[in-house]
Amino acid sequence: MHLGHILHGAHSYLAPKATLAALPSDLALLKPVDSPHSVADIVAHMAFWQQWFLDRCDSLPIPPPAHAALGWPAVQSGEWNAVLAKFEAGLERALALATDESRASQPLTPPLEPDFLANYTTTDALIHIALHNAHHLGQVTTLRQQLGAWPPPSGSWTW
Repeated sequence: MHLGHILHGAHSYLAPKATLAALPSDLALLKPVDSPHSVADIVAHMAFWQQWFLDRCDSLPIPPPAHAALGWPAVQSGEWNAVLAKFEAGLERALALATDESRASQPLTPPLEPDFLANYTTTDALIHIALHNAHHLGQVTTLRQQLGAWPPPSGSWTW
């Protein structure tokens, strides 16, 4: 299924797990000069929104955060492995949901807020997750390059 490929890593970007592979905790928590976030901050943010959208796909009426900053959980020293595991578990949850054709066109209930998201289906939510992750994984790649921790062990694109 194409949606699974988008979540897992399409041809235009490295898979999330490969992008994050073998990044030591000390580098994951480091903010390069003039960067507002560390890799760990970005991954915690992705994990937060993955979980929020997936919970809403499961009809849990969790309201969105009142402010954007609340979608950026603080990451403390020693938490990198837990943050990474939470992100990867959410990604696996999204991939499993992407294969459930019976839920693909189901509208999310209750509808999402704000109004422009109110007609989202499960597929729409999964596409939203995939695009959000792809955006932030590009930032992770740049931060890893700045930290001298790129490419990851599996390699990367050469063009």
